[in-house]
Amino acid sequence: MSAVTLFSRSPAETEELGRLFGSLLTRGTFVALHGELGSGKTCFTRGIVAAAAPASAHLVASPTFAIMNEYQGATPLYHFDFYRLASAGEIAELGFEEYFLGDGICVVEWSERLDYLLPGEHLGVTLEHAGDDRRRLTFEAAGPGPETLLARFAELLSSEKFL
Repeated sequence: MSAVTLFSRSPAETEELGRLFGSLLTRGTFVALHGELGSGKTCFTRGIVAAAAPASAHLVASPTFAIMNEYQGATPLYHFDFYRLASAGEIAELGFEEYFLGDGICVVEWSERLDYLLPGEHLGVTLEHAGDDRRRLTFEAAGPGPETLLARFAELLSSEKFL
């Protein structure tokens, strides 16, 4: 399985999809989020944090000015927002790449800024406006670990009646 596409009808549903997705994430997972402003990336991330670091879910906001927020759970979760950064070079200068292959879970908004820093094994999630509060979410896996996780996610979505 290389891709899964589905639709969300509301911000609450986007967050719930993030929670289901987040329930499967493990140490070392890298999630690369793509989407224009207002497409639901932070809402989706709030759901991931609700599953992976529940005590911190209420704290999730776009870290556009902080660039990175860390949420403590059984596995630390690092939420990056690279909107203000122009290049992989700037990201490397800030030393963030040490987190990308570490023991935590990384969720990166504006991941297209990573260029050559994007780990070879990752899960890509593209969020697109689909009219009103609807969003199209496309999940893509790069590498065997992410492929397995995406297959498990598709099974979970089937049991939850999202597919």
